[in-house]
Amino acid sequence: MATAPAETIRLWQDDAPGAKGKADHDVPVVAWWPAPQATSPTAAIVVCPGGGYGGLADHEGTDYAKWLNSRGISAFVLRYRLGSKGYRHPVMLGDVSRALRLVRHDHERFTVDPKRVGVMGSSAGGHLALTACMLGDAGDPQAADTVDRQPARPDLGILCYPVVSMMPDKTHGGSRKNLLGDAPDEALARQLSGELADHAKTPPLFIWHTADDAAVKVEPVLELALRLKAAGRPYDLHVYESGPHGLGLGVRPYEPTKTLHPWTVECSRWLGTRGF
Repeated sequence: MATAPAETIRLWQDDAPGAKGKADHDVPVVAWWPAPQATSPTAAIVVCPGGGYGGLADHEGTDYAKWLNSRGISAFVLRYRLGSKGYRHPVMLGDVSRALRLVRHDHERFTVDPKRVGVMGSSAGGHLALTACMLGDAGDPQAADTVDRQPARPDLGILCYPVVSMMPDKTHGGSRKNLLGDAPDEALARQLSGELADHAKTPPLFIWHTADDAAVKVEPVLELALRLKAAGRPYDLHVYESGPHGLGLGVRPYEPTKTLHPWTVECSRWLGTRGF
């Protein structure tokens, strides 16, 4: 099992669009965790750690990458720009979109299949992953930067105890403030609320949450599932009776010999049915 990423890769070689400076928090990157001993192209997943759009939780990034590697999937852990550093939507969406495009553009270098590129996120990172699933575009075939010609819509999404809604009565307050500011436009908040959004092009989703999560309400997740059902979009939803917010894999740090939370078994099965 790898103990460190093979490489940390800048999403843009020059300054990222809208960068406020040149500190690490102004430079979005992916940490590349290649699938071990891959001899043919593997599936790939871009991982968005949670942290309320104000920080990045390592156990929802590095540990997930190691777990995905154990399944033969290449992982790319995203360090996206944060509201706590003065950034607002759509900067975060731009960062995850660029990561998805980059993985597809450089698929030969990474030994991944460009038609099997997913996204995964927890808490606020789950909201970012969901936003990519809802709003990711097909790329611009005329773009001067050839990376931007690639699609930014993932082929599937994994949402772990996600912040689904940006509506004030349903959301996680810190995530909403860090993403949209103190006085967000309500039309934009609705667009970024999964339980209200258009899901005509949303890819298959695996979603899990715990019923007693005190930090991020489970109800918007249930509403999201109903919205997906109404749109005829495939999803697999698991709500567990109990568990704290930020549960991750259920153990820290990840070790292949440890017993993980049952969601990992269900998700592994689901990934297999999707060709991942």
